[in-house]
Amino acid sequence: MERKVLLGGALMLVGTLLLVPGVSPTAGTPARLALLPAAALLTYGTYLIGTSEDGRAV
Repeated sequence: MERKVLLGGALMLVGTLLLVPGVSPTAGTPARLALLPAAALLTYGTYLIGTSEDGRAV
C-alpha cells in the first residue's frame, strides 16, 4: 500500500475519533473545540486518499 493511502487513512481515523465526542448534545467545551481540527484531519485524509492514484481525483 502506498504511503499517502496509509497516512490518509490514519488521519481519517484520528479525525473521526476526535469528531465523535464533539457531536453529542452534552459535549463540553474541550470536545467542541476539537471539532475544527477533527474536520481538518478528515478533510486532509480524504484528500490524500483521493489523490493517491494517477489521473483525475475522485
